[in-house]
Amino acid sequence: MAVFSIWESRFPPERAEEGLEVTRAIWEDMLGFAGYLDHEIVRDLDNPGHLIVVSRWESREAADEALELYRENSNAVRANELVSEPRRRVLGTVVGSADPGGAPG
Repeated sequence: MAVFSIWESRFPPERAEEGLEVTRAIWEDMLGFAGYLDHEIVRDLDNPGHLIVVSRWESREAADEALELYRENSNAVRANELVSEPRRRVLGTVVGSADPGGAPG
């Protein structure tokens, strides 16, 4: 069962674009990690410095290992320097989903 690693970052307005650039760089790097499946970067429409990354991994172990191996990477360090509050990670799994084409059940 796939595991979702959800990251939330808040960059101040003057650092929003640089924050987005370094976030993109981080997730491009994830392509090389075992167990990585895919990701989406979501930007808050009302606060461009607020980013949420939803990524999928083959397992919790794969997501945790990537976190440990990447912790000292220059992109991760730079992201931590730019944020206005510490970045947060939540791990989860899907417990149900809506059928967008179906009728309410």
